[in-house]
Amino acid sequence: QYFERYERFARVLKEKHPEISLVSAAGPDPADPRFRLAWSKLTELRADIIDEHSYALPDWFYSNTHRYDGYDRNGPKVFMGEYAAQSVGVVSTKNRNNLDCALSEAAYLTGLERNADVVRMASYAPLFGNTDAWQWTPNLIWVDSLHLVRTPSYHVQSLFARNRGDQVLPVVLSGMTPEEARRTYASSSFDAASGEVIVKLVNATVGELASTVELTGVRQLEGGTLTVMHSDNLNAVNTIENPDLVTPRETPLLPAGTKFQLTLPAHSFSVVRVGVVK
Repeated sequence: QYFERYERFARVLKEKHPEISLVSAAGPDPADPRFRLAWSKLTELRADIIDEHSYALPDWFYSNTHRYDGYDRNGPKVFMGEYAAQSVGVVSTKNRNNLDCALSEAAYLTGLERNADVVRMASYAPLFGNTDAWQWTPNLIWVDSLHLVRTPSYHVQSLFARNRGDQVLPVVLSGMTPEEARRTYASSSFDAASGEVIVKLVNATVGELASTVELTGVRQLEGGTLTVMHSDNLNAVNTIENPDLVTPRETPLLPAGTKFQLTLPAHSFSVVRVGVVK
């Protein structure tokens, strides 16, 4: 009955408020029969935005960074309304907000950012969990009566939110081994207000990557910043006792030219911001 009722609601709401975009639902799974049926029906009904969900192991997020590359640019847009990597399994009480989950989410978000013409919105879920009374793991932020813990997943969300450009820029990764290419992810954008290029890089390999970043189409670069979050331990988690075990560190970046060297630690998420002169 969902589609029949959606059509009736949408018709009346669009007549009264054509300026409002309506969000419809594709179910709790990112690829099951309900999902495929919903996309087919809602596309026929010219839905504005379709809400997708995914709770899965980190490998799913690493493997789906190109998920939206092939979506119809003229079809409904996407709200990735609920997603979170599960360290052990969906609905497992043993899930933890570890670094592996956070890096897989960062890798996935590079794909969302590259396809921002399709993916209008995204939100991690759930937001809060109380260490003494929780119903679901993992959660973005953990609290008790006196403390607050920002998880590695929180820092990924924060870095993407605070480093969002106005225009998506193309990115080409080259010169890597097959394994490095399979586990390295990137997106880039231009922030018109600050005049900066923002590059996000995820190194999900077990080794350090000595990289060369080259920005084409600009005359010179100005100073900027490099923010890196990493740990040698993929299972590292932030706790009440040690809330900053995995946290981003920002350092100045002073590139000598439009081509500069950058070292990406193993198991890391890095954000580069540099001013450009076109």
